[in-house]
Amino acid sequence: MTTATLSRFTETILRRVRHEAPGDALSHQRDDYTQAGEPGSSAAPDGAEGSQAAGSTPHAASGHDATTGTRIITIECQRYNPDEDSQPHYRTYQIPFTHDMSVLDGLQYIKDHLDGSLTFRWSCRMAVCGSCGVMVNDLPVLGCSTFLRDYYPNGLKIAPLSHFPVVRDLAVDQSDFLAKLERIKPWIIPSRPQTPAEGPNRQTPAQMDQYYQFSQCINCLLCYAACPQYGLNPEFTGPSVLALLQRYNADSRDHGKAERMTIVNAESGVWGCTLVGECSAVCPKGVDPARAINLNKINSTQDYFLRFLMPRSGKRETA
Repeated sequence: MTTATLSRFTETILRRVRHEAPGDALSHQRDDYTQAGEPGSSAAPDGAEGSQAAGSTPHAASGHDATTGTRIITIECQRYNPDEDSQPHYRTYQIPFTHDMSVLDGLQYIKDHLDGSLTFRWSCRMAVCGSCGVMVNDLPVLGCSTFLRDYYPNGLKIAPLSHFPVVRDLAVDQSDFLAKLERIKPWIIPSRPQTPAEGPNRQTPAQMDQYYQFSQCINCLLCYAACPQYGLNPEFTGPSVLALLQRYNADSRDHGKAERMTIVNAESGVWGCTLVGECSAVCPKGVDPARAINLNKINSTQDYFLRFLMPRSGKRETA
């Protein structure tokens, strides 16, 4: 690939991310977003939130450009700067969108063109990194795999994930989750030290099936935002951490189950779950944390009776 070809390719990608036409300059300057609306719409001050005509409905000004497929949608976005605000509040933006634009694309448009101070997390744009989780109309979703077209013409309200402290705007403090994740030792604990010369630990397809579903977790925290028990009791270990605990306990190569059972058996462990099931309903990867927790309730019951019947085997690993 020549330098000129690479330059054109990079320019095309940047235009798509910033939603610019081929002739537009590649800049981060904010455009007057009303230019994308219907003819005659009044311009708002640079960086200000979307304005509406007095007495109109939120989408009375929503238009549709048949030539480009561009429509206008209203986004209410929660804003909060702890250095300036006493409490969170909402700002309203009207943005142009096309059929393939995601909620994350909409947030990026606001940041690039309307308000550069908007704060949110994102990385891969492919539902792999789990960074862009937000609440949309009170439901936890990944911004990159949720599309604006599904909320047209009613619009959408975006807020940070529930049950977490807000750092700023849509970015939440993940410290509690990360501390709990570290406590389960989310890595394979071998029975003895091994060297690369010994080769891989091979598994059969049946052995992989025991844990593969739970290994798909991307730590997006949607299950925590959906879990009423975590909202009521922050000490609860939580859905995805318990699912990942099961992922390692069920792995034939791992020998750390006895260590992790103290977390499973604790009051904040699996017995803190009341099986509402919302964690599995919102999981974008089909991990099914509710199933993992139920499996660990069985393991916990077995562990209890083994310790009750054979007190001296308290450190014994259950099957």
